[in-house]
Amino acid sequence: MKRVLLVLLVTSVSAVATAQLPQPEPKIAAAASKMDRRTVAHTVTFANGVQSTLDVQFWAPVGYRPLTLDIYVPPASLPRPKAGFPLVVQIHGGGWMIGDKRLSGPFVDWPSVLASLAATGYVVAAVDYRLSSEAQFPVQVQDVKASIRWLRMNAAKYGINSQRVVAWGESAGAHLAALAAVSCGARGLEPTEASNPFGIVSDLTTKATSDCVQGGIAWFGVFDMTTIQAQAREAHALSRDERDAPEWRLLGCFATQCRPAQLAAASPVTYVDKNDPPELLIVGTADTTVPSEQTMQMAEKLESLGVKHELLVLPGVSHEFLGKTAEATREANLKALAATFQFIDDTIGATARAR
Repeated sequence: MKRVLLVLLVTSVSAVATAQLPQPEPKIAAAASKMDRRTVAHTVTFANGVQSTLDVQFWAPVGYRPLTLDIYVPPASLPRPKAGFPLVVQIHGGGWMIGDKRLSGPFVDWPSVLASLAATGYVVAAVDYRLSSEAQFPVQVQDVKASIRWLRMNAAKYGINSQRVVAWGESAGAHLAALAAVSCGARGLEPTEASNPFGIVSDLTTKATSDCVQGGIAWFGVFDMTTIQAQAREAHALSRDERDAPEWRLLGCFATQCRPAQLAAASPVTYVDKNDPPELLIVGTADTTVPSEQTMQMAEKLESLGVKHELLVLPGVSHEFLGKTAEATREANLKALAATFQFIDDTIGATARAR
């Protein structure tokens, strides 16, 4: 099915005026403008017929803010398969310190990108998680796993095929998506905190519902906490020699002062085994935030254990696939997006079902 992306890219710096780039259709832009930050669930409809229910609470760990997700469901005109639509769980970046489920790098209107994917036969859930200023690792991946369990528990309501799930993230979200993909059954990463007794779910911490996924997608992610400090020096990337670097904020310790087991537990490479699902890794060669060697290292680990994976290296672009010009940024991001959508099709979508 032809997929039309109605959202364009600008660089995160104001080097090029937005007026030079095509804009979303008015109906989609209007829908997106309604997406405020309230925690009361509400629904918007996109021009392509996709409905999104926003700020649905899925997890209320005691002592913290309730966590929410946005759910995008295919248009009513698209027949629902008997088993339901495959599910894509999208996880935002931001160094585990900032970020939002409706924002992604240089994309002008990220919700419309997710709606364009949903329009072709997927339920898409964009999830929030606790940031490093709120709590330290592993609660971030526990929150992601809690969202996957909650979505499976509510599969009938949203028309989800709970046997076909892919986790997709960028930057910090890529780290969490990769962890979700390779840590099926890892006890130390499972949700453990009791949900608020006044919350809508009380059994996300049980094993009754799986948080395993059938595929993972990681854009410019962090994969090994034990090597990132040296790699950052080598690549002249964002320094990890500072105590307030994102990884050390996440872990609550500084570099080699962290316990080896602590660094390993937060590193996706630690959990890779031959039974892991397929993964797609995408990175730019000029990344000055997360060294591209992190992605290469993960690819090598997957290769060494025979895990099916794809590696897309985009030349000359940095973090968020930012190039030296707006056109280079646009081209790299759209190439990454096309590869991502194709991987989703091949792994859990119509292409996979046809094989």
